Amino acid sequence: MKKLFASYLLIFSLVTLFSCGSKDDPTPSKTPEQIATEKLTGEGSQTWVVTGGAVTHNGTNETADWADFEITFSSNGSTKAYTTSNANNLYDGSGNWSFSGSNFDKITLTGSQPAAGEEISFSGAGSNLVLEFTVPTPANGRVNALAGSYKFELKAK
Repeated sequence: MKKLFASYLLIFSLVTLFSCGSKDDPTPSKTPEQIATEKLTGEGSQTWVVTGGAVTHNGTNETADWADFEITFSSNGSTKAYTTSNANNLYDGSGNWSFSGSNFDKITLTGSQPAAGEEISFSGAGSNLVLEFTVPTPANGRVNALAGSYKFELKAK
């Protein structure tokens, strides 16, 4: 009886060992860049809103001024784009985005508005996204009121 039990135990152990993952696993793991892209774009395109979130500028709550703000990030192959609405002259209406650095936790937006060209840190998971960045004080003072640090706590639409 002990030999039979030992044989079953050996067979069970071998089956368990060989059934745990293999090179032929049909679900390949995602790269860090793919994971970071999905945080922003979901399955290809994701709209983020302030509703249910918050916006601070230099530590002051300015959520009411951004109540209708929306930003949509999309990715289709090598094309990474964004669009905004109600951006209060901080973001461009549309443009492209790219990762900054190799950690895939910062992006840069194209455009001519103050947020363009600045490194924007992002974090969050699921239906939450946090964007943080600083707009430097401009030399010409044209957008001086927009200078400073921003934190956008956004929700998936």
